[in-house]
Amino acid sequence: MRPTRRQAISLAAAGSLGLALPRSSSAQSPQPAPSPALAVAPAVAPAPIERAARPLRILILGGTGFTGPHQVRYALARGHKLTLFNRGRRPQDWPAEVEELVGDRNTGDLSALKDREWDVCIDNPTTLPFWVRDAGQVLKGKVKQYIFISTISVYAAEKDVDADETAAVARYAGADPMKETLETMRANMGTLYGQLKARSEQECETWFPGMTTVIRPGLIVGPGDESDRFTYWPVRLARGGDVLAPGDGSDPVQIIDARDLAEWTIRVAEQRTVGVFNATGPAHLMTMQEMLLGVKAATTGGARLHWVPVNVLNEHKVSAWGDMPAWVPADDENKGFSRRSIARATQAGLTFRPLATTTLDLLAWFRALPEARQNALRAGIKPDREAQVLAAWKARKG
Repeated sequence: MRPTRRQAISLAAAGSLGLALPRSSSAQSPQPAPSPALAVAPAVAPAPIERAARPLRILILGGTGFTGPHQVRYALARGHKLTLFNRGRRPQDWPAEVEELVGDRNTGDLSALKDREWDVCIDNPTTLPFWVRDAGQVLKGKVKQYIFISTISVYAAEKDVDADETAAVARYAGADPMKETLETMRANMGTLYGQLKARSEQECETWFPGMTTVIRPGLIVGPGDESDRFTYWPVRLARGGDVLAPGDGSDPVQIIDARDLAEWTIRVAEQRTVGVFNATGPAHLMTMQEMLLGVKAATTGGARLHWVPVNVLNEHKVSAWGDMPAWVPADDENKGFSRRSIARATQAGLTFRPLATTTLDLLAWFRALPEARQNALRAGIKPDREAQVLAAWKARKG
């Protein structure tokens, strides 16, 4: 069953709530175990990281979720001085000294940031406009650049192929964006998520005019991704056997490795690049068939792909994006869903590691997780349903 654009946004955002947004205190223990995001050595050895020409004082709001740890480690390797501001509920082991300040943006406790200055602030977790407003009140005149990590879901429509950053964004339709909360957003995710991100972008420019950088990522993947929205495919293809694949393989897909996003964000800070950028990938048009064949080649699990038409998937209530992660059929409404122009970002230095590298490093990370977690993928069709749909499709082909 094909989701509407708003439903797809809702599924994407809901899958990352535990990473990009703080949960209520009742949903978290005060001292969770350190994140294993980078605890496992990558399957492909990374290239040496050069020191930056000029060290920066970097403030990261968040820093312990999905992309944050990648930002921190890359920035430290480049020789920068790091300060993190968050609630202190996800302790990390860093390879060098990192200053950690404790506060809570949801309650307005930003006192630890007062009377301090940094070269750049990177705002990772914000969706609510009042979080930007509060940060602006404390940091205005105290930072030289404000980098806001937004989302490609801010756009009002997905019909136009290769639309760039000038395309219209969703307009907030409520009474007062500053009164929206995590609870109201979660209750109306499909409607509010993109609207509030777009409104937060505008709030950044209000407080930091001429020094704001807005980065709009697509589907973020790789080691540390707890949503499994891409992880399903490497895990499933590595398992081998008959694999249900959606459509005819021609639909486009856009993804970005969290490390590519994180490292480019630091380089944007080094170059003090401002403006709005779509940040997804790869550099060329990638189809669903190309992605799955690339993952299959890296996993060498002997998987056999069976491409099942969209109408048959609809009959069996196999959902795009949910049961078939990373995929939305390119019909008239969603023709541009995975066809956003990234020319501005690539011109500004965004680069991409090979799909095979992302796949192998992701599998290494995933296989180091507890067995119970590995057995409970958070996205993708369940094995019994997959087998049923494949059996029905084979019988139908006759």
